[in-house]
Amino acid sequence: MKKPLIQLEQISKSFGSRPVLENISMQLMRGEITTLIGPNGAGKSTLVRIILGLLKPDSGSVQPSADLKIGYMPQKINIDPTLPISTCRFLQLANTSHSACHAALEKVGIGHLAKAPVQTLSGGEMQRALLARAIVRKPNFLVLDEPVQGVDVAGQNALYTMIAELSKSLDCGVLMVSHDLHLVMSATDHVICLNQHICCQGSPEQVTQDQAYIDIFGQTTAIYAHHHDHQHSIHGEVLDKQGKHQHGEGCSHD
Repeated sequence: MKKPLIQLEQISKSFGSRPVLENISMQLMRGEITTLIGPNGAGKSTLVRIILGLLKPDSGSVQPSADLKIGYMPQKINIDPTLPISTCRFLQLANTSHSACHAALEKVGIGHLAKAPVQTLSGGEMQRALLARAIVRKPNFLVLDEPVQGVDVAGQNALYTMIAELSKSLDCGVLMVSHDLHLVMSATDHVICLNQHICCQGSPEQVTQDQAYIDIFGQTTAIYAHHHDHQHSIHGEVLDKQGKHQHGEGCSHD
């Protein structure tokens, strides 16, 4: 039987007189992608900080596995535009080797940008660089905060596909935080809907039919399926099976 990488038992947290989290219990498993959703102010960021060990709960316990090794991808990062730093050097700030940085950049599809100034990266390229930084030390658990922020729809789908592939190839658990309910639902194994407490959880299909979910988000969110026989570039452009651009062709989404 699999043991959880992290187990939370009855976690509660308040700031002053304002309760933010109430009796949160959950397990985060190796090889499973869990997505945390909820409205603004639901406590998602607070819960992530507790999972990362940056914040202590008022009550309850966090039980990490003995071999837990976390890779973290922040929602955004501000880099001084005048700072002369390459994409590879940006990864090396995580205190790892030059070869490990190149390997991580290759794994996320931007190895050719190793020497490019990090300030020149597009939105999709920057998200991949942040993802490479999260995996560079070969974690067994990834925490990804809004991993497709600032990326167009086609690029988002490509990133979600890559996250699923990384989860398998690294044999790691993944916790994603997202507001993008339309796309992310088809890219996850388990969904936890948070609104200070856990409103509902389960498979995407179960959660979207749960009354607690419908009360928060309504019934407008459909599970997104992307069926095609082509690939996308890191910019979301359509490529044929040989990886070449298909000029003038769009992408049909179901």
